[in-house]
Amino acid sequence: MHVIEILKNRKKTLISLEITPPEKGRSIEEIFQSVEILKKYNPAFINVTYHQQQIVYEEIGSEIKKVPRRKKPGTIGICAALAHKYNIETVPHIICGGFNKYETEDALIDLNYLGLSNLFALRGDPPAGIIKFTSETDGHKNASELVKQVSDLNNGKYLEDLENATPTNFCIGVAGYPEKHYEAPNLEADIQHLKEKIDQGASYIITQMVFSSEIFKKYLKIVQSAGIDVPIIPGVKVITNKRQLSLIPSLFKIDLPEELVQSINQARDDQAAKEAGINFAMNLCEQLIQLNVPCLHFYTMGKGTVVAEVLKRLKQKALI
Repeated sequence: MHVIEILKNRKKTLISLEITPPEKGRSIEEIFQSVEILKKYNPAFINVTYHQQQIVYEEIGSEIKKVPRRKKPGTIGICAALAHKYNIETVPHIICGGFNKYETEDALIDLNYLGLSNLFALRGDPPAGIIKFTSETDGHKNASELVKQVSDLNNGKYLEDLENATPTNFCIGVAGYPEKHYEAPNLEADIQHLKEKIDQGASYIITQMVFSSEIFKKYLKIVQSAGIDVPIIPGVKVITNKRQLSLIPSLFKIDLPEELVQSINQARDDQAAKEAGINFAMNLCEQLIQLNVPCLHFYTMGKGTVVAEVLKRLKQKALI
């Protein structure tokens, strides 16, 4: 079932998950273990991330060469495995970086053949160590161009002029940034780009990590005033230790509320810090549910235990 249909048919606030493929050489059992912990809370769908290849320098013989290495392969395989094993809708991320339009079309055809009818379209970040995003030759410069290619396939329009071509049937999700994308000059410009993605055929939005219901509420109003009328799902990350207080803002270009920072910094030990982070996430989720959000999207990053604790408490309160 398409994610947009799941959202429209909901009886209460749903939950969804986002997981990251394991490092190359690790087992998919790690993913299964995480999903086993969380499946009792009936996730409506599971997103699986994809990362652009890294460029590393290796000394080969007497020469130093640039060698491309994909950081975390397996997105499509994990989606197919989860769908088969758990009968849960899975949503592979598809990105602009590292693909030209022809490779993107091939990937979309593979997804279609596997029966995966949902996907999440992103530009993607530059490879590690590279500041500016650069598209591939004949690739897409931004997510709205990628969304248009998917929409074209949904209308039977392939890159080649094919007679009687079978259309695909993808439901497309895209990202939103309540504190703006770090490359956007301001929030208004960022929302204009978001509108372009919706106009090209995206059906719903999942936001970057949200740590303030007030910021999210303000974002909803600005987005809606821009003429965007699709479901908007807040992204939730449970922060449970001091290291994350500096790592999360650095990686994702977001601010953390002082309340959260103080509660974790003042915790007497690791367990107290974990409990402080879980309590903050619980309160945030309750506030977001009061805003009648269609779904809470949890960024698990492969670690399901703390998310499960938040979900357990939400379920005890009959909020999910």
